[in-house]
Amino acid sequence: MKRFQWMVVILCFSILLASCNLPMAQEPTGESAEGLMTSVAQTVEANSMATMLAAGTSMPSPGVENTAQPTTAVVIQSPTPQPSQTAQPTMTASATATSIPCDRAAFVSDVSVPDGTAFLPNAEFTKTWRIQNNGSCTWNSNYALVFDSGDAMNGPTAVNLSGTVAPGQTIDISVNLKAPAEVGTYKGYWKLRNASNAVFGIGQNANNPFWVEIKSQFLVMEIIPNLMFILPRYNFADKYCDAEWRSAAGVLPCPGSTSDEEGFVIRKDNPTLQNGTALSGVALETHPQWIDNGIISGRFPPFTIASGDRFMAKIGCLHGGSGCNVEMQLNYRDGSGLHNLAKWNMAYGDAPKDVEVDLSGLDGQSVQMVLAVTAKGSSTQDWAIWYYPRITK
Repeated sequence: MKRFQWMVVILCFSILLASCNLPMAQEPTGESAEGLMTSVAQTVEANSMATMLAAGTSMPSPGVENTAQPTTAVVIQSPTPQPSQTAQPTMTASATATSIPCDRAAFVSDVSVPDGTAFLPNAEFTKTWRIQNNGSCTWNSNYALVFDSGDAMNGPTAVNLSGTVAPGQTIDISVNLKAPAEVGTYKGYWKLRNASNAVFGIGQNANNPFWVEIKSQFLVMEIIPNLMFILPRYNFADKYCDAEWRSAAGVLPCPGSTSDEEGFVIRKDNPTLQNGTALSGVALETHPQWIDNGIISGRFPPFTIASGDRFMAKIGCLHGGSGCNVEMQLNYRDGSGLHNLAKWNMAYGDAPKDVEVDLSGLDGQSVQMVLAVTAKGSSTQDWAIWYYPRITK
């Protein structure tokens, strides 16, 4: 037993010695799990940095935690602009240019005859608009002002422009018109027409007309102290062809002709008198027979005079007739013959005269009023003017 115990001890000791003599176990060549993860992270980080450098992304500063995930670095790149997103300046400019119509106008101002201007019935006048070309095409003399609608006022259907008007420029466009014979307010609409006969106007859509608006009425010439307006009871210029006009050669036509050597009477609206005064309204031009001391007279239909009636007019010579030298008369005829009420000498060097004759002495009588002109010597250029001759109460 004792020997057996010693054998066990020897055997154990032998095993222990054998273990000590074995080669020492080498440390594993592989990395630990922690080391392995660190290596992987470094590799990913290196790849991420390379990608960021390639994309032009700035590197994080040392010691600053980089919270971006590795996959994020791959997509941090400015997106390539798509063609539809790229601004095209030239296309925008082209679109703006083509949006302006070729023919379009803009009203600037009334050069003459502003809205509401009053004229005597049948008075001739000239309306002028200032219009701007705010289209993209140049106007020329093939363009025209054309009547569109409303009251034509005896105007033409079209008037060609007088010159060239480039885009942005203005032009004064005129048309000769005539106030209607009936009293009232009148409005005429006008547009423009291009060389291809296409009509256009003003406004954003180039389809609105511009216009002229007037009042045809008897003009107020006097105001009595209580501020009541006085209107004429009889207008000789309106009724001039109701009269019988004569010279020594006999009865004259009405209206007459300025070339008639037997004398003539015509309506001469808006006359300019010898001193350069331009008048607006109706007038009569009376010229005696073309002989020395020639005469002309007009006898009007019977008219019943009332208390307070007055004959009123402005008399003078037509501008340019430097040879004018006449005697102008207001007469009346009743059952007993011809009677003179007033007479006025008028020469070209004189100033025009405002004349007034009280007719109250004929109250209740029906008489024929007579306007007469007698040449003082030669009748050359004896263009005598009766501006707005009337009977007013």
